[in-house]
Amino acid sequence: MENKLYFQSLVSNEIEAVESRMREQAKYHHDDLQAALDILIDSGGKRIRPNITLLIGKMFGGNIDSLITLSAAIELLHTATLVHDDLIDGSLLRRGIPTLNSKWTPGATVLTGDFLFAKAANLAAETNSIPVMKLFSNTLATIVNGEIVQMFSSHCNSDLDQYYKRIYSKTASLFETSSLAAGIISNIDEEKKEFIRLYGYELGIAFQIIDDILDFTSNQTQLGKPVGGDLRQGLITLPAILFFEEYPNDPNVKEFISQNCLPSNSFINPLIENIRNSNVIQKSLDFAKLHTNNSISALLNLPDSQYRDALEQMANYVTERKI
Repeated sequence: MENKLYFQSLVSNEIEAVESRMREQAKYHHDDLQAALDILIDSGGKRIRPNITLLIGKMFGGNIDSLITLSAAIELLHTATLVHDDLIDGSLLRRGIPTLNSKWTPGATVLTGDFLFAKAANLAAETNSIPVMKLFSNTLATIVNGEIVQMFSSHCNSDLDQYYKRIYSKTASLFETSSLAAGIISNIDEEKKEFIRLYGYELGIAFQIIDDILDFTSNQTQLGKPVGGDLRQGLITLPAILFFEEYPNDPNVKEFISQNCLPSNSFINPLIENIRNSNVIQKSLDFAKLHTNNSISALLNLPDSQYRDALEQMANYVTERKI
């Protein structure tokens, strides 16, 4: 069994309860929904988002039952987005495990995602907090709007500001909610809420930048998909943005842009290899570390405790993690 990190060990019992609450959501429904949910929960993951919620809630003495329910809602929402993302992207593997859409029809996959969204919303309502419910629904709208913008906008966009807006919608918004909702449940004051919101936002940005780096630096077996998968779909992430800025005369960059970012194997493989072996990987990592440091700076405004220490460790883990 994998050794637990310190931040995980402080909430390991609560995480088990979170997963139990998630599994319960398919009870008395179609057997295939229960089977799908069990597969999704068993597929792994560090449960970073519920860890954030639980650690912040425990730091401020929040009601444990409410925090577990909230954490289950957040992780179920995250799981639902993955189900739909895998279908949209045509991904057949996630963490080396076959995705639902690799086995089921598109219609069944969409409906399963819809079911999970509905159950996540129901769990959020069980916190009996109107501010949490509003935050939860606004976050879902932000995530969906971000996906729509990505689908209907030109992928051939190497603008850094647009990149940050996209990764906020995709990832950081739910990290932000995982933090802020815990503060709402725990009835902390507005100043502390802002510090924990900032912690979640900055950590979410760092998390997605690291994901985008790993898309280039890992191997296909680790990723469960081809290396440079985003660029192969015409989606320009931070390492590519920085590479295009630094090496505008690279012939593969010119070809990629001239083809309206619709890649061909004749130039996409060498372009990905050039990015992998260039200094932009380290520069991208420096961006991630900056946001990690920002998240820790926000955290240090909160009372010293073992939970604050664990949240700081989590922030550093995000920057140092591998697939």
